[in-house]
Amino acid sequence: MTPIAGTASDLRALLSQESCHVMPCCFDALSARIVEQAGCPLTFMSGFSVAAARAGLPDTGLLTVTEMLDQGRNLCNAVSIPVIGDGDTGHGNAANVQRTMHQFKQAGFAGIMLEDQISPKRCGHTGVKEVVDRDNAVERMSAAVEARRQGADLVIVARTDARSAFAERYGERRALDEALWRLKAFADLGADVLFLEAPRSEQEMQRFCNEVPGKRMANMLEGGVTPLLSPEQLGAMGFNLVAYPLTLLASAAFAMRQAVKDLQNGKTPETMLSFPELKALVNFDAYDDTVGKQAH
Repeated sequence: MTPIAGTASDLRALLSQESCHVMPCCFDALSARIVEQAGCPLTFMSGFSVAAARAGLPDTGLLTVTEMLDQGRNLCNAVSIPVIGDGDTGHGNAANVQRTMHQFKQAGFAGIMLEDQISPKRCGHTGVKEVVDRDNAVERMSAAVEARRQGADLVIVARTDARSAFAERYGERRALDEALWRLKAFADLGADVLFLEAPRSEQEMQRFCNEVPGKRMANMLEGGVTPLLSPEQLGAMGFNLVAYPLTLLASAAFAMRQAVKDLQNGKTPETMLSFPELKALVNFDAYDDTVGKQAH
């Protein structure tokens, strides 16, 4: 009854295809299963969404790696598609990064995203961010690549927040230059997927695709600072993955608010799954079949 999430090899095979894959981001086992049942070939466990759904907290590094791993194990056990986990800063120095890699592998993830923010980090589309210097950023990514070589076989998504972190101090052009330098360095080290967080224009996104080799990820946050483009447009630019980090969380929160209002007004919410649909989503029939066979 328990699926096993796709592996790093499955994810690499997916990335080898000449297409831009739509990747709705999940936050628990149920949302991951909804993504899988919709036919999406992979998903991403969003740190923002997990912090919100699990603890009602902002995405500012407040959840521990233990909490993220616990959420990830449940999530990876619920689906058979590859899952990328949000590894934030790697939770410390180079040794911490390597341990985080091994822990994410053991939890069932196929990939991990690691970034160059200082700790505690914060959501890439909110407030003022700081990143570590070049040497520390390179050391962090080198540690991840070495951990992969030593058995923590994960697809490494290398993210930089330098575009936002340096814009006020050095100007937008130099900030983007620095971000692209870091992404090229991460690619040279062996990162599998490169991620420029929070570009401000289509021109910046295209420059990223033109100048940084390898597989590239776009992040489509409704209400964020990056232009919202279709998967077709992003694929034409040169992106291989498009993440929707908060779409499911925001949609679920909106639906729950509306349902509560309906109940307060004495109405049964109209936009909801039927009870049979809900039972099917959590595999009640499979459970009953198993119990029935054991009884006989």
